[in-house]
Amino acid sequence: MNRYRNTKIINQPNTNIKYYRDTKYPSIPLSITDIYVITADGDRYDILAQQYYNDSTLWWIISIANDNLVQNTLYPSAGLQIRIPRDISGILAAYNLLNS
Repeated sequence: MNRYRNTKIINQPNTNIKYYRDTKYPSIPLSITDIYVITADGDRYDILAQQYYNDSTLWWIISIANDNLVQNTLYPSAGLQIRIPRDISGILAAYNLLNS
């Protein structure tokens, strides 16, 4: 799944300039089905997404679910406990609704 799939491309009037509309992300509430893991050296959100969701492009779900961590990197620091949401169908539906 490409996270920009539903992001609108906007054409600026009277020009050939095109740009993407801002992508909006849903809040991800805590759930009793969430998994908590301790990160190790070399862990990356995309690798964790591949391991838990069979889709590395869903790395943003893990990142957003852990909004207390640095958001401008794919590499969480080693030794941190991070939350991995398990029921992602609702998250993806909310994401698609926000960006439709």
